[in-house]
Amino acid sequence: MTGKKIITVFGATGRQGGGLVRAALADRDPTFSIRAVTRHPDSDSAQELRRLGADVVRADMDDEASLAPAFEHAYGAFLVTNFWEHVSAEREKTQARALARAASHAGVQHAIWSTLEDTRECVPLDDDRMPTLQEHYKVPHFDGKAEADHYFAEEAVPTTFLRTTYFWENLLDLFAPQRGPDGALHLAYPMGDSRLSGMAADDIGKTALAIFRRGADLIAATISIAGEHLKVADMAAALTSALGEPVHYRPLTAAEWRAQRFTDADESGNMFQYYADCEHRFTAARDLVAVRDLNPALQDFDTWLAAHRDRLRAAWA
Repeated sequence: MTGKKIITVFGATGRQGGGLVRAALADRDPTFSIRAVTRHPDSDSAQELRRLGADVVRADMDDEASLAPAFEHAYGAFLVTNFWEHVSAEREKTQARALARAASHAGVQHAIWSTLEDTRECVPLDDDRMPTLQEHYKVPHFDGKAEADHYFAEEAVPTTFLRTTYFWENLLDLFAPQRGPDGALHLAYPMGDSRLSGMAADDIGKTALAIFRRGADLIAATISIAGEHLKVADMAAALTSALGEPVHYRPLTAAEWRAQRFTDADESGNMFQYYADCEHRFTAARDLVAVRDLNPALQDFDTWLAAHRDRLRAAWA
């Protein structure tokens, strides 16, 4: 471990931070040692990271005093919050502010903040195309992160802003194809003919590692990433090939999506409507050639499907 720069990784047992931990520990020419942060260092997932070679430490973003030891002597930090754990943009902003302060006090030389666009720049609060949520937001899990960006500048943290997008892993759980009354699989999304920017969650961590390797060149830069921009009808066609049975795209309106009776239907309905209504500005911000120049191993949808074919087939066997 001697001579390696320490990277403190929040969300280390989740999709984003976990991807960075695994990518860094698998690096054949490692530059960094990994300090994996979790609230539950005795959990099975934390123990697995320790087995792989990470230094696992406990900290809680809701307890600012617990953060200082996690940043001690760290060169860099990967910072991510989990809106879906509590579904509160205000709480997410408070957590981000605590991270920014702790990183600043520790003298972190390079932070990566996992963030998203402010959807209100495209759909203002007084625009009745979609409801306003939590009083101040159109898509709270986007807008809260975007508002939190300025905390890192205020605290003078040298930061790269890494904007993510829809994870294809959602096809395995939250937004998976569903069997209709006819027994056929249907992919029902409120996207119309608009393209959906998607990516493999693991590629966030791999891209973050590439950003850390580039060092100061990307401090203060905003890097917006995606693996591919696809119409949902084309995603359904690719799923058909991967699963070996037809998957039909059933376009919904955003209002029809929000009318469904499941938790966070309004939040996700607004998200998909933002993706659709603001398609051109969102996809234009994600230059696939530029992202692959940074991370040549970035997966496209077919590559991701090939890696997950067995899990997809088992889900609907």
